[in-house]
Amino acid sequence: MDRILYTAMSGARQSMDQQSVVSNNLANASTAGFRGQMQALRAVPVQGDGALATRTSVMASTPGADFSAGPMNATGRDLDVAMQGDAWLAVQATNGDEAYTRRGDLQVDGDGVLNSAGRPVIGEGGPIIVPLGAKLSMGADGTLSAIGAGEDPDALVQIGRVKMVNGGEADLQRGEDGLFRAAGGALPMDENARLVSGALEGSNVSPVESMVAMIDNGRRYEMQMKVIDTADQNAQRADSLPVSYTHLRAHETREDLV
Repeated sequence: MDRILYTAMSGARQSMDQQSVVSNNLANASTAGFRGQMQALRAVPVQGDGALATRTSVMASTPGADFSAGPMNATGRDLDVAMQGDAWLAVQATNGDEAYTRRGDLQVDGDGVLNSAGRPVIGEGGPIIVPLGAKLSMGADGTLSAIGAGEDPDALVQIGRVKMVNGGEADLQRGEDGLFRAAGGALPMDENARLVSGALEGSNVSPVESMVAMIDNGRRYEMQMKVIDTADQNAQRADSLPVSYTHLRAHETREDLV
């Protein structure tokens, strides 16, 4: 009986974990440059003192991310950039480490720091700082140029170049903050990396496929809970059998004595 409970219990729990991955993907279906998480279920033998060959549970895992490109959407905004090919934009994570993203809706904060989703964009010498109030433009190679407020177009000056790396040749791994990092540390700047200014790469998550996966996970969870309920009912019926048999034997013994 406990074999049924082990299977259904672990399956129900992992279905919930799998549902959280699908829900996160669906929630980011409209996030620029988002890479969907992949999810899978695998059988795992029960470990510990009670390990038996008949005891096997299931475990949900996220073996990696879907690195396929998202759709390209033109915006016309100068600081909206879309990475081409295997190019990734380098940003500074909360802990100060270098991380990589495909999100290109860049902003300038009150201190003049160029950032992506609140994280400073890294240039050739660290985070890029731009003059406040200046009109900015981005070249295909990541070169950032600015024209001061009220100045002529001839006053265009180069103020930095964003760092782009080749993610196709690196083993990028997703962190809990949604950023990607290379297994061997910071990657060198790729001189051949290119971007498109005035456009954004959309998420590669399909809302329809995510909704279908959510429904499938929900039905699988309900099925596993029904198995647990059925196993509980069977156990209750099994527990009542010895009691009835003992009561019958006691009754027969009393009749023999009479």
